[in-house]
Amino acid sequence: MGGGSEEPAATKGGVELADIFRTYGESYRHNHPLPVSHLKVIEAVERCRTAALGGHLEQCDRCGFERPAYNSCRNRHCPKCQSLAKVKWLDKQKSELLPTGYFHLVFTLPHELNPLILVNKKPLINILFQSVWQTLAQFAQRRLGGTLGITAVLHTWDQTLLDHFHLHCLVPAGVLSFDRNRWVSARQDFLFPVKALSLVFRAKFLDSLKKSFDQNKLLFVGQIAPWADARSFNALLERLRKNPWVLYAKKPFGSPAHVLDYLGRYTHRVALSNNRIRAIHNGEVTFAYRDRKNQDRRKLMTLDAEEFIRRFLLHVIPKGFIRVRHYGFLANHSKDCLSNCRQLIGLTPAPPPPLQRSVEELMLALTGIDIHRCPLCQKGTLAWVSQLAASPPWDSS
Repeated sequence: MGGGSEEPAATKGGVELADIFRTYGESYRHNHPLPVSHLKVIEAVERCRTAALGGHLEQCDRCGFERPAYNSCRNRHCPKCQSLAKVKWLDKQKSELLPTGYFHLVFTLPHELNPLILVNKKPLINILFQSVWQTLAQFAQRRLGGTLGITAVLHTWDQTLLDHFHLHCLVPAGVLSFDRNRWVSARQDFLFPVKALSLVFRAKFLDSLKKSFDQNKLLFVGQIAPWADARSFNALLERLRKNPWVLYAKKPFGSPAHVLDYLGRYTHRVALSNNRIRAIHNGEVTFAYRDRKNQDRRKLMTLDAEEFIRRFLLHVIPKGFIRVRHYGFLANHSKDCLSNCRQLIGLTPAPPPPLQRSVEELMLALTGIDIHRCPLCQKGTLAWVSQLAASPPWDSS
């Protein structure tokens, strides 16, 4: 295992996560007992756009060229499948942006909690979401006198794929007054004091964590088994209360277009995208990363294939778990509040309908490739010829 070398100017070799799973996945499954959720992710990515999932045969209407077009797995951990999902989601969100500044806040949990979170992902990440929203709502009420709107995006990884649990939050620079009659603008260069936010966030998270422990809602196995003892758990809480928690406030976005650019990078991705994977060779995987401690310089890291897969699987999302959540006047059940905000800012109450684009149009916008154009003669159009049978169905999460 190694890493840290500078990235050459051009090193991308078209390697994908699926190639890593197809080459080393069977060995990894044999050597490591895995939960069903992890097995499903590996198999879904392995089968994605292969004959195992079936598809159809296409033929060029000009030169007669034929090729199979296989179905995708649609698993949300698959880098290929999430590209289209991301564009569709952005088309929907674009219509709901407000013509105001947007703040970007990052709430990070201490790494000392990582072993506990990995065993209790659902309850602890739910506490993270709730604590962040309660903290921001409290500051909005006291300092701006209204209801804030936030979009919170869960990230569980750092650039080297290790566990790093944090929420990226997008916050419009203003609130809806409690009587819903006024839009109260925040300062365009400052939302809330970061140190005060961090203290309140820490208190709310740890209070909820203690409550979950007292109600026996947490599981303690393996290396965290000793924390099942109340005295040990309380000692952990005391250590966490004494240390500062990381809360980062980035500069406000310059325009709604910048907000969309940010959303596209963070909402529909787990751990890494395919374009960061550079090579697989002799049981090792090489991928690109940004060194946050060295001015974001791009570097290459090489890991044993088993260690790469282990790190990727740290970030498997529990079935049905929602990674992107909206709160306040942006909540899905509060669309009337968003309409109020739009009216008070001088817009029409109803946002424009989301852009409706076909898969062909989305692929053209995303890759610049017309998926219906014949790759051989470059003039004909590929047309459906016949169905290709699939292997037994695979239940993707």
